[in-house]
Amino acid sequence: MRRPSPPFSPPHILWQFAILWLPGDLAANLPTGSPKFWYGNDLTWSVIARVNGQAYSLFGVSNTLDGLQEATVTAANFTSTHSIFTLEAGSKTFTLDFLSPVSPQNLLRQSLPFSYLTVSVSGGSSESVQIYSDIDSSWTGKPNNAEWRFSTNGSTSIYHVSPADAIPFTQNTENQALWGQVLYASRPSSQSTLSSASGALSTIRSQFVQDGALDGNNADWASNGVVGLAHDLGDVSGTASVTFAIGHVHEEAIDYLGDTQTGYYRTQYPSAVSAISHFLDDYTDAASEATTVDNFIQQKGESAHSSNYSDILALSLRQTYGGIELTVPNDSLDANEARAFIKEISSNGNINTVDVIYATFPVLYILSPDILRLLIEPIFDYMESDAYSETFAVHDLGTHYPNATGHNPDGEDMPVEESGNIIILTYAYQLATGNTDLTSTYSSLLEQYAQYLQKDGKYPSNQLSLNDALGPIANQTNLAMKAAVGLGVYGKITNQGDYTTQGKSIAHALYEERLGTDADGTYFTIQYGNDTWFLVYNHYGDLLFDLDLFSDEAYNATTKFYPTVRKAAGVALEGGIDWGQTNWQGFVAATVDGTTRDLFISDLHAYIANGQNRAPFSDRYWVADSGDDAAGDYFRFRARPTLGSHFALLALQGGDQWSSYSS
Repeated sequence: MRRPSPPFSPPHILWQFAILWLPGDLAANLPTGSPKFWYGNDLTWSVIARVNGQAYSLFGVSNTLDGLQEATVTAANFTSTHSIFTLEAGSKTFTLDFLSPVSPQNLLRQSLPFSYLTVSVSGGSSESVQIYSDIDSSWTGKPNNAEWRFSTNGSTSIYHVSPADAIPFTQNTENQALWGQVLYASRPSSQSTLSSASGALSTIRSQFVQDGALDGNNADWASNGVVGLAHDLGDVSGTASVTFAIGHVHEEAIDYLGDTQTGYYRTQYPSAVSAISHFLDDYTDAASEATTVDNFIQQKGESAHSSNYSDILALSLRQTYGGIELTVPNDSLDANEARAFIKEISSNGNINTVDVIYATFPVLYILSPDILRLLIEPIFDYMESDAYSETFAVHDLGTHYPNATGHNPDGEDMPVEESGNIIILTYAYQLATGNTDLTSTYSSLLEQYAQYLQKDGKYPSNQLSLNDALGPIANQTNLAMKAAVGLGVYGKITNQGDYTTQGKSIAHALYEERLGTDADGTYFTIQYGNDTWFLVYNHYGDLLFDLDLFSDEAYNATTKFYPTVRKAAGVALEGGIDWGQTNWQGFVAATVDGTTRDLFISDLHAYIANGQNRAPFSDRYWVADSGDDAAGDYFRFRARPTLGSHFALLALQGGDQWSSYSS
């Protein structure tokens, strides 16, 4: 594990599937630092340890308590699945290991909505050690109107914390779910006894600080209350550890066209109690797979480019998978009807936005092509139904996650963008798996969208593209590129050369005929006849799928041009603005060569390591000073799954790399 120690950069330390995070500048103050929901609001989660009767705060204790000292943070490290902190408390060394498993092709494990916290202790002479942890109702979305209860399952102790008066499929203003329940659980280790209690925060924590154990009493919920679990490890002379599990469950997970979806894990573990108990049972195997995932990310990232690139991938992985929910129908729990849903986090909250899936797909192409299928199948099914009648592909399945109730006719449309994307995504799945089920099942829709690109792709009408912040623009060069690639891909899917020929014709017009460039072919423009340059990335599929649409001269031009317009912290999205987007920079890094590729990777790494940002890895940031914002500051958006685009360079090495590596 090659990750930084103090001063604890890069600043984005993420765990809990991108739901919970800790700004890197708080890592050195872990004993008092509050973790946060991705939106930015504080959540309560604390860890306290006692060594020979002296209590030390290890994590999240922001209030003062008599008899409590702060431990000293000595290291902070991260991998693609772990965030690990080391602290000194008395004569002992404690390690807090936050593990969010990413299981690329095990749908059951990947669907479990939980993470692990393992607290380990080592060093010093034989001394008495106790470890305590608690959470509160801030996790429920209704911190001032919640309820809790306690249950057991064998030796496992479980707290259930729920919002009062829950309404399915609703969120608060901070995007927290207002239904379901938060579970916090643990069980005795081979070396510990476990106690529990709930009540006022100061009462429960003081009880542990004074006694090293909890009295088992569970008071009624109160807004200042916590639920606590405490392990007594007795005298520890070598090493010992205890593990907690935490997560948010909701049996009614997604409203898909009126058909309620629930978590895929319920096909095997239908109750929340059985699910979290299995999760604790699965710790050894899940941790072993996580190590394999970590090694894959580091080794593949370094072989594709550098250790800087592997850092970027490691920091992107949990955030990407954290935005995807795997489901089955709530009534049948039929695993053969599995689906996947993704949220357009931080922007407008749409569900299964096709261009968000496109921005995410490189990591799924490499690791989880079947999850890619599960994301686009519901879209195809909707477009095939009477509810959708447009000749081009749909933008999304619903205005607000988790309500996949159908596209709002007054919502966003991206005719060329999404028509090209759905063809590309379908072929990516086919190429990675060898399966033709999607292309054969939905052949008529794919043909319809290819014909739309034939008709409208070369001269796109006034419409939105992936970068909808730019507004609708006619004759967008990057949209025509998407049409060219979509047509080329469809030609490959169907072995119809006329589609491939038309894709090549558009590509030739864009560069060789200067339709989409400046007069000298130095750079691609934002639209035909406009001299403003644009960071083009939609020809990525040309390289990924070996379509041979764009000439070497076109790629050489962008490789030569982008360094000339780089600003203080990177290359902007286009010539008229001072912000850039890491997802499209990630695609571009795969389409350029040599020192230009190095430039994009080094700028991305500098952004995540600059210590300026207190948001989960944002894909939009300032590349130049702008008003009160400095170059390197995040601009907008946070915690988006679109960071899967950072895997675009690695994806050039082929689809489903995980199967051969993990075997």
